[in-house]
Amino acid sequence: MTDLSTLQENIKSEDYELREEACKGLIDYPEEGIPLLIECFKDKNPYVRFQAAKSLAEIGTDSIQPLISALQEDDTQVQKYVIVALKDIGDDTVGEQLIESLKSDNFAIRKFSAKALGEMEVSEAVDPIIELLEDDDWGVRTSAANALGNLKEERAIEPLKTARRLAKGDKEFKKVATKSIKKINPNALKRKKKS
Repeated sequence: MTDLSTLQENIKSEDYELREEACKGLIDYPEEGIPLLIECFKDKNPYVRFQAAKSLAEIGTDSIQPLISALQEDDTQVQKYVIVALKDIGDDTVGEQLIESLKSDNFAIRKFSAKALGEMEVSEAVDPIIELLEDDDWGVRTSAANALGNLKEERAIEPLKTARRLAKGDKEFKKVATKSIKKINPNALKRKKKS
C-alpha cells in the first residue's frame, strides 16, 4: 500500500500514468482521497478523470455526498464524471439527484443523466425522461429513448411511438426508439390483424 504523502505528491505529477495510479491508491484513504479524486475530474487527461470516477465508485457510499455537492459545480466536465461515479455507486439515494440533473441547461448533463438513470433502472425517472423525448438536442432525445428501453415501463411506449413518428427522416433515432419499444414490449409494434 502506497503511503498517502506519496499519493498526494503523485497526483500532481506531470506524468498522467502516475496521476492515474495515484487515483487507484487513494481508494485506501477515503477521507483524504475523496476531495482529491473529485479534483481530478478537472485533469486534462481522460484516463485520469475516468480512473478518479472509478475509484470514487469503489469507495462507495462515503463518496455520495461530496459527489452530489460537486454536481452543483458550474463545470460540465466535472458534472459528467460525477454522474459516471454516482451511476457506478448505484445507490438508490442518488436517483433523486440525477433526476434533478435532467433539467440542466447543459445538453451533455441531460444526456449523461438520462443514460445513468436508465442503466440504474430508476423507475421514478420515467416521466422526466419521457419529457426529454422532445428535447432540442438530438443526443439528449436519443439518450432518453435508449434509457426508456432500459426502464421497461409500459407507459413509455406511446410517447416513444410519437417521438418516432415525429422524427421524420432521422433513421438513427427511429432505430433507437424502435429497439426501446421492443425491449419494453416485444409485441407493441405488431400490427393488429383485421378480423
